[in-house]
Amino acid sequence: MQAMPEPVTELAGCDPSSLTDALLCSTQPRVLRGLVAHWPAVQAALQSPPAAADHLRQFYRDEPVVAWFGAPDINGRFFYNDTFSGFNFRVERLGLAHVLDQLAACADQQPAPAIYVGSTTVDTCLPGFRADNDLPFGSREPLASVWIGNRTRIAAHQDVPDNLACVVAGRRRFTLFPPEQVANLYVGPLDFTPAGQAISLVDFARPDFDRYPRFAQALAHAQVVDLEPGDALFMPSLWWHHVEALDSAQCAGELLVAAFASVHGFADERADAGDHDRARAARTRAARLAADVRPLHLRSRRADRAARAGARTGCVVADGCQRDAQPARAPAQTPESLRE
Repeated sequence: MQAMPEPVTELAGCDPSSLTDALLCSTQPRVLRGLVAHWPAVQAALQSPPAAADHLRQFYRDEPVVAWFGAPDINGRFFYNDTFSGFNFRVERLGLAHVLDQLAACADQQPAPAIYVGSTTVDTCLPGFRADNDLPFGSREPLASVWIGNRTRIAAHQDVPDNLACVVAGRRRFTLFPPEQVANLYVGPLDFTPAGQAISLVDFARPDFDRYPRFAQALAHAQVVDLEPGDALFMPSLWWHHVEALDSAQCAGELLVAAFASVHGFADERADAGDHDRARAARTRAARLAADVRPLHLRSRRADRAARAGARTGCVVADGCQRDAQPARAPAQTPESLRE
């Protein structure tokens, strides 16, 4: 029986005063229920999906955004194509108003195409939004971004800054893994990625444990939470996170626009000298993990079986030969090796 993720530690009845230095410097994720429930954007979303979209439209000033469009058969999962020579979605640069129109047009389609606007700076795209939809961070000057889409699945990835994700509309499921689980997440190409960060190759909706056996170990260390409008999630630096927009059981078209804002950038903006030490440690750990990812994500299924077989003897067995264990060397980056 596969291990199930543990729930993320929650804090109930939160308000802006809940954002203490201790929380923002935590090394563990935390859920803050109701942290941004007072935001006008959240209140509009609770009225109706069109009200949420209208709230965004009032701040939009024609700045183009980058949007991803996937066919219905990808089931919301933005990923590589079958040969790893490209991706299973197309990218367009267009106005946010047009994106909102397309989200509305396909709201009742079953299955619907996947539409997603990734990390976009709020002050550039929606100037004025933060006047009433913001949080107090004291001397910190975080970068505020917005994500907008329908029922999508964003592959597990990690960010160097700490993140505070605030759900405005729709529901989001975050599945989190501590940084050291990189070896069990089967991370894909480092230099050819959908959005800049290397991603896990595992389909979380249908994990193939024959192909990705170590993913079971990752799940044993995972934490999961479902967020409602008004909730927030603090994610420490370098924690892997898979993000899924959840359907509504009552109405398939309810998620006209599912958006959440992320306020991040704390890893380099600590309140005191001790926190700067943690920031430097985080950057060092990021560099080490990046160096470790390349041989890990290129290991083939044969190497995986050989490692398990030789674990008790300290030897590597492959192709019928036995030899002392040697440092891993990355094989050619073929699509097949990337899957393994």
